[in-house]
Amino acid sequence: MIRVLLVDDQALIRGGFRALLEAEDDIEVVAEAANGEQAVALALEHLPDVALMDVQMPVMDGIEATRRIAEDSRLSGVHVVILTNYGLDEYVFDALRAGAGGFLVKDTEPEDLLQGVRVAARGDALLSPAITRRLIGEFVARRPEPEPAGLEVLTNREREVTALVARGLSNDEIAAHMVISPMTAKTHVSRAMTKLRARDRAQLVVLAYESGLVVPRASH
Repeated sequence: MIRVLLVDDQALIRGGFRALLEAEDDIEVVAEAANGEQAVALALEHLPDVALMDVQMPVMDGIEATRRIAEDSRLSGVHVVILTNYGLDEYVFDALRAGAGGFLVKDTEPEDLLQGVRVAARGDALLSPAITRRLIGEFVARRPEPEPAGLEVLTNREREVTALVARGLSNDEIAAHMVISPMTAKTHVSRAMTKLRARDRAQLVVLAYESGLVVPRASH
């Protein structure tokens, strides 16, 4: 059973998400929060698998709440998914840097929301290849002085794998591209995440772009 924490300052939105999620046999909404401060407290109390987190809220916004959840070792199993009104919301990149595992647009199709929750619960980055290139590429391109990610700690193989993750490839696709087994690809990804202290694949993507390992493509 996937345990979900809903975080949004609008009760109507929370109610809509709850009704959709709880209609599924494998998903349970364990708590609701109206601001980031409540979200952190309820995350500690219920230890959900996924926290669906709005950004703009009173008392404490979703980015700060995400950061506090990501930094708390007791909440290492909580995967934060940012809820945004627009596909290129200005807050999304900051949320990913804070530790979010991905994002969903609030008006997404119901089946996409449900799939997103399941993907996040597995610990996978909730970023499709198209979204990865368009969103993270654009935001990183706006930062003229990226922070070094310390990629010198990676082997050449791990750097190659990290670059492929940043381009949106799954472990199976990485394996096919590099002509290695999926398990070996997964091992390389895990080692890269450990060395770079990346919470999940989403943060690994951010680090790859920030370091210049992957050059953002121009937007059209």
